Amino acid sequence: MKWQLSEGAPEPLGVSLDGDGINVAVVSRDAEAVDFCLFDDTGDREVARLRLPGRSGAVFHGHISDVGAGTLYGLRATGPFDPANGKRFNDHKLLVDPYAKMIQAPFEVHVEIQGGAEVEDERDSAAFVPKSVVVAPLPAAGRQGPRIGRAHSVIYEASVAALTARHPGVPQALRGTFAALATPAIIGHLTALGVTTLELMPVAAWIDERHLPALGLQNHWGYNPVCFMAPDPRLAPGGLAEIRTTLERLHEAGIEVVLDVVFNHSGESDQLGATLSLRGLDNALYYRLRPDDLALYVNDTGCGHTLACDQPEVVRLVMDALRHWAHVGFDGFRFDLATILGRNAAGFAAGAPLLTAIRQDPVLRALKLIVEPWDIGPGGYQLGRFGAPFMEWNDQFRDDLRRFWQGTGSISALATRLAGSADLFAAGHRPSASLNFVSAHDGFTLADLVSFNERHNLANGEGNRDGTADNHGWNHGVEGPSADPAIVAARLRDQRNLLFCLMMARGTPMLAMGAELGHSQGGNNNGYAQAFALDWQGSADGLCGFVAALAAMRARHAALHEDRFLDGGGALPDAQWLGPDGAALTTQAWQDRNQRALMLGLYVEPARAPPQGDRVLVIINGGAGTTRFHLPPPRAGFDWHLALATAATAGATAPWLDLPARSCALVVEQQGGAASGIFS
Repeated sequence: MKWQLSEGAPEPLGVSLDGDGINVAVVSRDAEAVDFCLFDDTGDREVARLRLPGRSGAVFHGHISDVGAGTLYGLRATGPFDPANGKRFNDHKLLVDPYAKMIQAPFEVHVEIQGGAEVEDERDSAAFVPKSVVVAPLPAAGRQGPRIGRAHSVIYEASVAALTARHPGVPQALRGTFAALATPAIIGHLTALGVTTLELMPVAAWIDERHLPALGLQNHWGYNPVCFMAPDPRLAPGGLAEIRTTLERLHEAGIEVVLDVVFNHSGESDQLGATLSLRGLDNALYYRLRPDDLALYVNDTGCGHTLACDQPEVVRLVMDALRHWAHVGFDGFRFDLATILGRNAAGFAAGAPLLTAIRQDPVLRALKLIVEPWDIGPGGYQLGRFGAPFMEWNDQFRDDLRRFWQGTGSISALATRLAGSADLFAAGHRPSASLNFVSAHDGFTLADLVSFNERHNLANGEGNRDGTADNHGWNHGVEGPSADPAIVAARLRDQRNLLFCLMMARGTPMLAMGAELGHSQGGNNNGYAQAFALDWQGSADGLCGFVAALAAMRARHAALHEDRFLDGGGALPDAQWLGPDGAALTTQAWQDRNQRALMLGLYVEPARAPPQGDRVLVIINGGAGTTRFHLPPPRAGFDWHLALATAATAGATAPWLDLPARSCALVVEQQGGAASGIFS
């Protein structure tokens, strides 16, 4: 054979091109041998199987001459197949390199890739596993992306495919891909909305859950990765270069891009799942096994198993993956089920090895770092406990806003969320650590929240048992779509109310893709297996413009985006909690479950908002009838002006504002101009 094999080096991990060929380095603590398998240009025929000759600790390594960019390859690991002791080595299974930066094709479910629960499966899987591709590294990015402070951020969560697949302004050939994000149609929409930060759902190559093909379904969300560093070919047919170019175009438009990453589990699933990469390389190293039965997995994810993020080799894999995506050009990360990143056998710790490694890394610590602060394991709910520099998805913000507008929540809970959730984040955080949201990829869309009481997930094939039953939704008397103009108008107003509260609250707001378009999933609150692409032709009237106006107001007024918790101090307090009569809310009013009206006066002194300071009133009427709000006196030389409202209001020049039932308004203090103000 033409290839010359030598011992090579244990660093760097993965496959690295050099002038003579490639260096290969693979981590496996308990394997007896690791083979590097070369394939022809189609990936159909294995043309060589070369055993890596070097070993340094847990790293098998070798150098292979005359191998260049574009070569297709895979790995095989030899060792005991002994599930009772946690070992699942099987050299009949071709494995994808955990450090691969590109794969030949998307993953598909086939019986030949299964690992076997108790008996070694001797079917060769090579014909059914995408081959890894040798690629040259991307050059260093030519410029850094924008660095937007958390308090000034408006985050927009989206799926690459669902955002772009049906947009009429995106060329057909690009729809559903990264390149579509770089088109003027998508960038123009995001900038018009006032979005500063695009948070993309996972893009690392993933596989369908094994029950989906029999139902004729696919995983459209990507939260089931096999490769942590290779993009899914369906999203980025042009590989990392396509992603880099797209990120550069978004950066030029002033938009950051944060990537959702999944390091809590992999697509290999439970003991009945596939052997595709980590399981075959070293099952007991990469996954947490049950101490009472090493053939089974700890399942803190609900996905059948859990990555062992307290193991040094796993910490290294995750850190290398994060630095890789940062090098590609991403401006931050959102960590799915992030409690697992800080979990070991004793439970969660904010100072766990992986979280500590991220904090100290000079590249990563400067990026936006967002965690989903829960998993389903013991003590898995850790909201507010991750510490700096992490931002945290605040589901209590979501639920308290939903309950208030549903009619079951209290004004005091709403006020706590509007003020920045100090009950959760005051210790060691700023309000911007609270990532506020009302809807996200997981759960009801905003339009469905006000149209459905219950989930409608039958299309997922699980008897409507999947997805949460705890939605706090309401339907205005009709479950699902309605042609009644009154119901349509009421639902649209409630969407505006929820968006208003989201954007007026202290913290960092996140919009879910399509919230500005009235996007519906027909009441499906677990749409991972449904192709719910945005319908750009049927958008809700006026919501895009309303979101843009909210974002503009938030950016313009320091009182709305200042990153400080409110304390009520100062000659003119930074916060005034007032009832409709203009007087401070009493203890009795705060405790009254029937209290549905509130004014929050926010003030930032001139030293922090030059030259004149900034003062606004956030006014909320959650009641069933029109309420008259008596506004507090403005500062000398200033007048109150109605900036925006979720329902039509009279803009009379009077010391009050009549606000219709179930509506909100923002009133801002401006100098002079009594004729155009609503109070003088």
